[in-house]
Amino acid sequence: MGQIICVYSDLSETELQNAPQRVKDFFTDLPKDHMQFVEVTEEAYELAQKYLDEKVVGQTSADDCRHIATATLNKVDILVSWNFKHIVNVFRIRGYNSINLRCGYSQLDIRSPKEIVYNEDDN
Repeated sequence: MGQIICVYSDLSETELQNAPQRVKDFFTDLPKDHMQFVEVTEEAYELAQKYLDEKVVGQTSADDCRHIATATLNKVDILVSWNFKHIVNVFRIRGYNSINLRCGYSQLDIRSPKEIVYNEDDN
């Protein structure tokens, strides 16, 4: 419906390589004018490391932290994820946002896909 811009990075593209085919197809079928590529910068790596240093999540979740840091730095409206253990988790979200605020960044809204799907029957 053109209401959402999909912001993605090379990290997203790498993760899609192991995704189910229907997920890959969904991503590749998105209209290109509704997509925005962003870089995972050195600043994103540094912010991600702060999340890890403060034990918001463990070291095995470094890529998750880079996603969150990249979204934060690019001021995306909502980070959407199915990862309920390391990303879409109220305690983790509070941890990420606490660090964001202390470092001078804005808070990041993190949601599951089901929370952002528009259903015209909801009107």
